[in-house]
Amino acid sequence: MDFLGFQLRNNLFVAPMAGVTDRPFRQLCKKLGAGLAVSEMVTSNSLLYGSAKTRRRADHQGEVDPVSVQIAGADPAMMAQAAKYNADNGAQIIDINMGCPAKKICNVMAGSALMQNEPLVARILCAVVAAVPDTPVTLKIRTGWNRDHRNAPGIARIAEESGIRAIAIHGRTRADQYMGLAEYDTIAMVKSQVKIPVIANGDIDSPQKARFVLDYTGADGVMIGRAAQGRPWLFREIEHFLNTGDMMAPPQVAEIHRILRDHLADLYAFYGEETGVRIARKHISWYTKGLAGAAHFRHAMNQMPGIDQQLAATDEFFLGHAAANECLQHEHRSDEHVEEMRAA
Repeated sequence: MDFLGFQLRNNLFVAPMAGVTDRPFRQLCKKLGAGLAVSEMVTSNSLLYGSAKTRRRADHQGEVDPVSVQIAGADPAMMAQAAKYNADNGAQIIDINMGCPAKKICNVMAGSALMQNEPLVARILCAVVAAVPDTPVTLKIRTGWNRDHRNAPGIARIAEESGIRAIAIHGRTRADQYMGLAEYDTIAMVKSQVKIPVIANGDIDSPQKARFVLDYTGADGVMIGRAAQGRPWLFREIEHFLNTGDMMAPPQVAEIHRILRDHLADLYAFYGEETGVRIARKHISWYTKGLAGAAHFRHAMNQMPGIDQQLAATDEFFLGHAAANECLQHEHRSDEHVEEMRAA
């Protein structure tokens, strides 16, 4: 896919998620089939640029191009400064957050709260675009503030007029948070009214759903967030389905173990032991979801303080499941052999 002058592997985007889409997760998703991964948001407050958290969020060393960094804030001048800061530090695309529904973001009139103030939206977008004339600027929004005010089409027109190069839309309002089902009619309406690329987001959790949303909305791509947590191979499954119409076989337990092990190694290297172990817990929880004994395992995992204990427990859990799976496969093959002998 040709996107803003960059040649992407496909039209599958990783949604920016606070505390999730760090560099290790972005790299893993790209490796497993995503065309583009947007960073977790970086505050526009310049006072925080020196914090360890902000430095990590702005760390793109070794990341596959293009590097897309999301910024959040409500002051046009500060947002412009944040855009320039990130562009000067390796960002190749600047994404503006006007979609986050979290209270701590909306309470300072940032994120999706900005959709209530269209004149301010225009000032922010124009200021950011002007601050980084050589860097494409994109926008992430929701369908509106609440269901009575689905003003995404109006915001999209403002964005296009302000020089925004692409827009991603989550199919819920700010008031919906993550409740209920995403709706795609508003996204389809926006796509029909603007000439810039539109990326559809919300409840895309399977290859079939990705195909449906692309066809229904006419969107140029789909953006996947929560469904990829603990399931980063979802991108290759969607890619395969869109290209062939066939479903790819899900990964075996042994492969999930290998993917998780590589992910953990990257987390420990990126964050260091103390923070790495803490961050790893939620990822391990997501990877083990749906496996027998996962709830007990997750509880025990939260008590383990160091890398060695965390890895040993993870290996024991997955190797046990892999062995059980191998036994089941052996039994299945034996049953098939018996049936073949009977048929003969």
